[in-house]
Amino acid sequence: MRLILTALIMIIGIFDCMLGIGFLILPMETARSFGLAAAHNGGLSTMRADMTAFFLVAGITMIWGAWKRSGTVLLVPAALFLIALFGRLVSLFADGPYDGFLMPMVIEAITVAIVLMAARMLPHRLPQGG
Repeated sequence: MRLILTALIMIIGIFDCMLGIGFLILPMETARSFGLAAAHNGGLSTMRADMTAFFLVAGITMIWGAWKRSGTVLLVPAALFLIALFGRLVSLFADGPYDGFLMPMVIEAITVAIVLMAARMLPHRLPQGG
């Protein structure tokens, strides 16, 4: 089970890194798949900075935590996706549902569950050296 969870986290981490790079290099195209659009260069800059940061930090820490078998490192992406899920819940109650609102929430909830299960199974220590 630990091997399967580690492999899943590695795959999700690679996918998240690809999303982060997509937001850095092609923010408008990547943003469309998220239902986002920039009104001007400030919005484009925010998407390029914040979405890249979110997905690269999540992806890199998933890959690093899986590679080094460190449950402690996996708490970072778990927190990121849990906060994102919480934000979606707040938006659901404050703004109401929209077409397709459930899919991102399901993906975030599954990601949190997988990462937390793996974090619980793996040792809680910071990785040492190369």
